[in-house]
Amino acid sequence: MNSIYLKQMELGPMQNFVYLIGCPVQREVAVIDPGWDSGRILEEARGDGMKITSIFVSHAHFDHVNVLHELLSETDAKVYLQKDEVEFLKIPKMNLKPTSSGDKIRVGDVEIECIHTPGHTPGSQCFHVGNKLISGDTLFINACGRTDLPGGDPEKMYQSLTQRLMRLPDDTILYPGHNYSDRPTSTLKDEKANNPFLLCQSLEAFLMMVRGF
Repeated sequence: MNSIYLKQMELGPMQNFVYLIGCPVQREVAVIDPGWDSGRILEEARGDGMKITSIFVSHAHFDHVNVLHELLSETDAKVYLQKDEVEFLKIPKMNLKPTSSGDKIRVGDVEIECIHTPGHTPGSQCFHVGNKLISGDTLFINACGRTDLPGGDPEKMYQSLTQRLMRLPDDTILYPGHNYSDRPTSTLKDEKANNPFLLCQSLEAFLMMVRGF
C-alpha cells in the first residue's frame, strides 16, 4: 500500500471531524465531509502543498456538507456521494459522481473504497483506505449513529455494522465523523470488544438498545 496523507480536523459547534486524505507523492487530496469552515480546510490543504481534487460525502446531513459549495467554487472537485443519497443533496451534474458499495476511487496513488452502510441515512457510506476506516455517522467510538432521524433504519444499521464493518480486520483504525469520545480514533478490535452496539448478539437485542427499552 502506498503511503497515505491523512489529516483530521475538528470543526464547528457539533464537533464534526473533517478529513483530508490522499497521496503525498502526487500531492492530491480528498476532503471527506466538508463542514463548517471552508477557509480552514483550504488553508490546511494548501499549507501542506496538497491540491484538493475530490470531495467524499459520508451522508447528506447539513453538518457534514454545509461548506461543500464553497469548496466547489474554489476547487471544482469531483463529489463522490452514494447513489441512494443523491436525491438529498443538490450538486452540479458536472461535479457529481454517484457511488455504489465496493467502488474504488483513486486520489493520486491512493485508493479509497466506498462501503455502503445504510442505517443513519439511506445512502450513508464509509471509506476504507489501507488500514483506515473513515466512518461518518455510522460507527462512533463506543456508539453508533442515530437511526431515529428521517431516513434512519435500525435494522439496516445492524446489518451495516455486523455484515460490513465488523468484517474488516481488527487492526483497522477507526476515524469517526464526530469527536464524541475521550479520544479521536480507535481500532475495530477495541470496538468489537467494548462498543455496546457491536456486542449485541442479535438483531432483537440491538433494536432494544437503539430504541432505549
